[in-house]
Amino acid sequence: MTQTNRQILLASRPEGVASVDNFRLVETPLAPLAQGQVRVRNHWLSLDPYMRGRMNDSKSYAVPQPLDSVMIGGTTGEVVESLNPKFKVGDKVVGMAGWQEFGTSDGSDLHVVDTTHVPLSAYLGPVGMPGVTGWYGLNRIIAPKAGETVVVSAASGAVGSVVGQLAKRAGCRAVGIAGGAEKCRYVVEELGFDACVDYKGGNLYQDLKAATPDGVDGYFENVGGAVLDATLARMNAFGRIALCGMIAGYDGEPVPLKYPQLILTQRLLVQGFIVSEHLDVWPQALTELGALVAQKKLAYRETVAEGLENAPAAFLGMLKGQNFGKQLVKLI
Repeated sequence: MTQTNRQILLASRPEGVASVDNFRLVETPLAPLAQGQVRVRNHWLSLDPYMRGRMNDSKSYAVPQPLDSVMIGGTTGEVVESLNPKFKVGDKVVGMAGWQEFGTSDGSDLHVVDTTHVPLSAYLGPVGMPGVTGWYGLNRIIAPKAGETVVVSAASGAVGSVVGQLAKRAGCRAVGIAGGAEKCRYVVEELGFDACVDYKGGNLYQDLKAATPDGVDGYFENVGGAVLDATLARMNAFGRIALCGMIAGYDGEPVPLKYPQLILTQRLLVQGFIVSEHLDVWPQALTELGALVAQKKLAYRETVAEGLENAPAAFLGMLKGQNFGKQLVKLI
């Protein structure tokens, strides 16, 4: 009996705000493996903001997601069949199989991971792409010095939570920006930030000013819009901004700066980056992050949706800030 694979395809491109109607769930038969191929039963699917940009047919750092194809996405799972000598049945692996229950590949995109001390799901969060993103932006762009103040937007999320904790380990004052009292409480009490500003509180600039009495030396940006405007106004001379995401504009709305002249008058370094273009740092970053998670010195939180069919709704909720920490889909 032929086994079937459930997949979620990109059915149409969003016009403005994305919706569940842009996706389609299908079932397809699994073809027999060819020599050199590996089949993985995916256990976890990662949902990340960058996927929203791939849904558009517009110029960006990566080609658009093709219509009627499996949505892109990071996955972790277990090898269930292998005709590739580099992988054996039972191996736990990280890959980019996308929104589907089974992944089939030649193995070039798979990496065997050790789950003895690091849970499999963490390889999609603090010990995966989000963690490396935070590590790179902080260490290679912001380059913090002890005693400096580092601000992080979307501080309770998968990337921001890593940035703030690493900034604290570097001897900095870490200030988060997050949405809601509960997330701000988590950022301070569980992640160890020095302060957290609720951007929904109605006094973003004044609250940020109170939390950064000595100004801001480094800023890790995930949001854009009003959050970026407020933080720009607090930047010290020669401050560094790691521009990772602009989620405020992911639905196509423009996100102009109110005071771009601050970049000049404060002589700021503003550097956008895509972490997949810096593969040379991944081994070092993953080694450090993995050790911290294994030693329980790096805290993280996961929001889990159950079942592939719930991936679209979970993804759209994440874009609206409804998740807490890393958004995952449990597939098994």
